[in-house]
Amino acid sequence: MVSFSDPFRLEIIDLMMDGEVCVCDIMKLTKLSQSRISYHIKILKEAGLISDRQEGRWVYYSLNKESLFLIKKWITSLTDYSSNRKRCCE
Repeated sequence: MVSFSDPFRLEIIDLMMDGEVCVCDIMKLTKLSQSRISYHIKILKEAGLISDRQEGRWVYYSLNKESLFLIKKWITSLTDYSSNRKRCCE
């Protein structure tokens, strides 16, 4: 399971909210090293949260909207379930 508590992963995800980015863009905006960014990108890709496409020698990363939709749907169902559950002590 991927940890969303890592601030660098959250920052990388946030950078992708406006569209595709490459590692060079992430490096400029975060001041992180390429190897550190690659590590976090790998984890996010393995979790299915981001996808990539290659154009020439550059790789561009973007949010996997289908996965994010499924996460949103799951969180909504958890919220609905917890608000409709009877309390054991009521």
